[in-house]
Amino acid sequence: MQSNKALFSRPTSAYYLILGSTLILSALGLVMVLSASSVKALNESGNSFAIVLRQALFLTLSVVLAWLAMNLKESLWLPQAKIAIFLATIFLILPQIPGLGKEVGGNRNWIAIGSFSLQPSEFAKLALILWCAYRLRIHDKRILERGVSNPLPLVAPGIAIVLALVMLGDDLGTAAVIAGIVGGILFIAGMQARYFATLLAFGIVTFAAFVLTSPNRLSRFSAFWDPFSEENYKSAGWQQAHSILGLASGGPLGTGLGSSKQKWGNLPEAHTDFIFSVIGEELGLLGTLTVLVLYALLILAIFRVALRAKNSFDRYVTAGIGCWIAVQVIMNIGTVLSVMPVVGVTLPFISYGGSSLLATFIAIGFVLGVLRRDPEIASELKARKVARSARG
Repeated sequence: MQSNKALFSRPTSAYYLILGSTLILSALGLVMVLSASSVKALNESGNSFAIVLRQALFLTLSVVLAWLAMNLKESLWLPQAKIAIFLATIFLILPQIPGLGKEVGGNRNWIAIGSFSLQPSEFAKLALILWCAYRLRIHDKRILERGVSNPLPLVAPGIAIVLALVMLGDDLGTAAVIAGIVGGILFIAGMQARYFATLLAFGIVTFAAFVLTSPNRLSRFSAFWDPFSEENYKSAGWQQAHSILGLASGGPLGTGLGSSKQKWGNLPEAHTDFIFSVIGEELGLLGTLTVLVLYALLILAIFRVALRAKNSFDRYVTAGIGCWIAVQVIMNIGTVLSVMPVVGVTLPFISYGGSSLLATFIAIGFVLGVLRRDPEIASELKARKVARSARG
């Protein structure tokens, strides 16, 4: 017990927890994408490995970008953070350009060039986090000088622009994720409760308005309460009903890797939004709990990095990344369990999707870079490397 406590109290423990949990989740994701997508890939291309090979290519590129982000100096991050809101705006305008934008699942939030597709909103999330962190340095400075400051006016214009452009593409799921990220960052910045209450009320009213004015969203929202009902099962409740059936049939240990029945056409988006259901069916309760534990370790370690950060920029960016992953995991798994309506967000590191994988790996690279810039952690990592070389 004492050795375990000593391990988790070491400065480098967060580094290894983040690195290890990310790699394990990504490796599991690759295996599960192969299992969940093989039927669809065979039907569409005649090759069962077509989809997983693309995911493997994106994973390889993601690791390279994460390594570059990890080794990028803070002095080079700051200029990018300063213009990040303009980059996010450009990213989100691209899908609205005729001939370039592509509609998927009723949302116009993709760009397509030949056979290559990209979802700019995934990168806009990271860009917004960087910009908010850059702006909130002013808030921290005012706190030191005056003792009081409201962080909201510093970031509200940029947030409003990003959310407006996301909703221009009719992507309420991504807008909800961004709202969760921003709420987390503002909470960490110490925004007063009355402003939170006002923002929450405004958010609820806005969300309700978007739901009530869209028959598709309204049907999804009503269906998640009872996806097995006669009026929902063969329409808006189909995905969540078969997601629950997949989870329920897995039992404690699952039916076995590759043996999912729901992926044979009954569960749409089995390799993307509903891959957690396939994990539950094939790997059982043990598999789903393992995934949840890995996410918990990853998120807790990221927030631990935020608490240890030496400056406000690193603290806000790292905390924002932790909120991003946490919100998206909750929303995805909530959809799969039918405790939330279908919102169409991926499960980080596991779901198929190159844009999501690239963006989240760059974010993880930033967090690891914060740790490696810490002198105490850097010296311990160097000592471990020397010790390994000596043993070798």
